[in-house]
Amino acid sequence: LTLTVAMIMTAATAVQASPALSSRSRAAAPLRGASAHPARRTLRASTSRVRASAEDAPVAEQKTKMVVAVTGATGFVGKALVDRLMADGHEVRILTRNAISARLAMPNAALNGAKFYSWDTVKGKIEWYEAVSGCTGVVNLAGAPISSPWNAEYKKTLVKSRIVTTKRVVDAINALPVDERPTLVSSSAVGFYGTSKAAAGFSEKARAGKDFLAKLCVDWEKEAARCESTTTVVRTGVVLEKGGGALAKILPVFQLYGGGPLGSGKQFVSWIHRDDLVELFVRALKEPKKYAGVVNGTAPVPTTMDGLCEAVAKATDRPNWLPVPGLALRALLGEGATVVLDGQKVLPTRTRELGFEFKYENVEEALEAIVAK
Repeated sequence: LTLTVAMIMTAATAVQASPALSSRSRAAAPLRGASAHPARRTLRASTSRVRASAEDAPVAEQKTKMVVAVTGATGFVGKALVDRLMADGHEVRILTRNAISARLAMPNAALNGAKFYSWDTVKGKIEWYEAVSGCTGVVNLAGAPISSPWNAEYKKTLVKSRIVTTKRVVDAINALPVDERPTLVSSSAVGFYGTSKAAAGFSEKARAGKDFLAKLCVDWEKEAARCESTTTVVRTGVVLEKGGGALAKILPVFQLYGGGPLGSGKQFVSWIHRDDLVELFVRALKEPKKYAGVVNGTAPVPTTMDGLCEAVAKATDRPNWLPVPGLALRALLGEGATVVLDGQKVLPTRTRELGFEFKYENVEEALEAIVAK
């Protein structure tokens, strides 16, 4: 049952300078104000040609350096986003509860110049306000994982880790002068739509569901909507990659010949490769007005639990034969089991309309690439 825990979860035309004066023109009487010195005329003509060529030559695309603050930077997606931003030459500021622990968790980022800011410090100084000042964008990824067994206390943790953190980020942005406020890219989840067996799928325009996670996502997004700056909300699906998320425990189980679907296997799984999700965040940072609003962070071709497990089995060359009964999942995970036993089909309709191109559109390609690493 180890595998079940993980599943709850960016030749120009050379313009010729004015033709040199013809010999006939030079023989004619000079225009009023023209120089009597041919050498000066030649120099001026040459200068004019150089200026025209410089002005009309193709200009290389300039890469604008961004300054980005990130919450949830020590997480599975956050680390990948920080690595990508720093590799692209951007400045990264990591907003965390404990800067010392975050530095230890992200030694490469620390060595490469990322700055760390704590919310609660020994002196009681609120460093997040300082960190957000001067940023071009803020990415809010913080939130406790849904892969742990749910009880009344942990449900409070799920809520607090998302709502309170988002409130802090939004308050820090809104405290700045209007012309100094960074844009906000805030994470949400496909749980917004509630669990469903509907084959039609949910686009960004669909209404919210009514279960616990749906209500949590609604409140989470409402908090982000308080931001008085351009805001993008990314409703993220099951993120696939080695080293974390669902595959961190699925892959080892299959490699030990113990893999199989959860529950009926017919439930939908709306997934996304981590590389595509990171790219989506980067695009929203670079083109905030274009991506403002809600976008679904899911691959264009959702799968089912059977489909996901078959893709893992094929990529690992292992059997997909040992199903986990739904009753066992509910006994282990409580109410949280519904996330994987029911699921939902979510489509990135607006995401694609905006021109975003997914590197991995189907789960077979994604798993082949992940396992091959």
